[in-house]
Amino acid sequence: MEELSTSALKEQEFSQKVDLRIWKKLFRYALRYKGLVIRTIIALLFVAAIDIIYPQLSRYAIDNIIGKDDMGALPWFGLFYALIVAVQGAGVVLFIKGSGKLEMRMAFDIRQDAFRKLQQLSFSYYDKTAVGYIMARMVSDVSRLSELIAWSVVDILWASCYVIGVIGIMLSMNWKLALIVIAVLPPLALICMYFQKRILKHYRDVRKQNSRITGAFNEGIMGAVTTKTLVREDKNSEEFRSETGRMRKAATRAAVLSAMFTPIVMCLGSIGTGLALYAGGMSVTHAWETAFGIMTVGTLSSFISYSTNLFEPIQQLAGIFAEMQSAQASAERVITLIDTPCDIVDSDEVVEKYGDCFEPKRENWEPINGDVTFEHVDFAYKGGESVLHDFNLDVKAGETIALVGETGAGKSTIVNLVCRFYEPTAGRILIDGVDYRERSQLWLQDRLGYVLQQPHLFSCSIKENIRYGRRDATDEEVYAAARLVHAEEFILAQENGYDTEVGEGGARLSTGQKQLISFARVILADPRIFVLDEATSSIDTETEQLIQNAITKVLEHRTSFIVAHRLSTIRSADRILVIRDGKITESGTHRELLKLGGYYYDLYTTQFKEERAADILG
Repeated sequence: MEELSTSALKEQEFSQKVDLRIWKKLFRYALRYKGLVIRTIIALLFVAAIDIIYPQLSRYAIDNIIGKDDMGALPWFGLFYALIVAVQGAGVVLFIKGSGKLEMRMAFDIRQDAFRKLQQLSFSYYDKTAVGYIMARMVSDVSRLSELIAWSVVDILWASCYVIGVIGIMLSMNWKLALIVIAVLPPLALICMYFQKRILKHYRDVRKQNSRITGAFNEGIMGAVTTKTLVREDKNSEEFRSETGRMRKAATRAAVLSAMFTPIVMCLGSIGTGLALYAGGMSVTHAWETAFGIMTVGTLSSFISYSTNLFEPIQQLAGIFAEMQSAQASAERVITLIDTPCDIVDSDEVVEKYGDCFEPKRENWEPINGDVTFEHVDFAYKGGESVLHDFNLDVKAGETIALVGETGAGKSTIVNLVCRFYEPTAGRILIDGVDYRERSQLWLQDRLGYVLQQPHLFSCSIKENIRYGRRDATDEEVYAAARLVHAEEFILAQENGYDTEVGEGGARLSTGQKQLISFARVILADPRIFVLDEATSSIDTETEQLIQNAITKVLEHRTSFIVAHRLSTIRSADRILVIRDGKITESGTHRELLKLGGYYYDLYTTQFKEERAADILG
């Protein structure tokens, strides 16, 4: 939880002003469905127009039917009124249907674009961004924005049309009386400006705390075992209570400001209506005939109805405005995610020839032989210390290279650079004599086999997890890959064999079993370059020996990089490199390095003694 709090402080801070460019980008999602938007707007215009007509119908009924005692016209008036209501009802149905569809489609498109971006982003983005932040943006922020644009922004259009129409009719009926009502609008505008910054600031705090809380949930679930073994339940609860408490305070402040907004609008509206009623009443009784002219009872009734109804949409606009202030933070977070630049991108020329990760042009891909060359490579993580400086290495196709050294020496960085998960900050990396930046990322990574220390399995069957290595593989090819790494024995012992569900992240399997499936998955892909990053450190000795025998066969004629903790697994490597402080300090075969009597000799003999002691005690 403490780590979470620290990382949360690093989330991007946004400006304190409403950025209209953010909303413009969001509106583009709505404009993808222009036909639907236009139909919805037309329905709204019908609804607004009929709302404006209603007081005029009341005026006609009072002055011409009731005032003249013409009851014969009442049935026709009632029929016309019913027709108007029916038309408005149809408009409301079309509006609700259109806005509902627009909300769902926008949410779908935004999530698709955000997920697509997450597939493209480089490892550096995930190094500095907590999972909780990403989940909060993909789930709650996207839902809120699609709902706001589909409903609230459309309501703004209705309210604006209604207000403009009402003001126009009021001015045509009695411009002097209308000015009394309109006079309250400038103070209302000033109040809106006053509340804008304060509401926006507090809602930004709310969204930030929501991301932290989501992250805390994720940390609590993923670290449940660690929490129990360290007996940190009470401490974690206290830290989580502190996070939720900060959100409660920020949300309360924002809610109070939003709640104050609406009554103020109502109060100002009531003042304007009261003044209009007083002045209009005096005009009807001829008391102020010279000032406001003579008004009929029907005209006054219609005018007061307009005056009262005028502030209802304005009140609604004020509420939507407050909601948009709160959603500004969500809009910033979602658009920032979608617009996040990738640290590793292919040039336009490369994309034109080789395609990208979503639309590859495999017919233009050159075959990979497997030669890998580092030429004066420098590398430093963003905001971190330099890891490699003037690093040089030449690996021939089919050669097995083992990397050993202390934690943080740069071993994993080297293999990540080979895979182009990161790129050199200086120098070049060549694949078959060509700078790999002159080829597409997928061209290289499609021919890679990467096995991690902690393998990730997807929430599906064992068979489908292995088939992730090559989606078009037949069942027989999946079975053959499993047999090659000696995984079939434990797979067939499961309740449903290859169709057994592994659970989230492979939770139903042991670490060794997950590792075996991971090996089978990579072998099925038949890669030209193989990377094993501490891949056998979590496996028991017996299983490791089985995998080692399989790896010996699989690595034949393939370029391979092995980052190893257990030195017994790399004795057959063609070359062992000792990496210290980002440099190669020793290089040679297992026997050559033992004869050298340097760092590798000390490391190997110490580990050999520890393993022998463990075997004797075990």
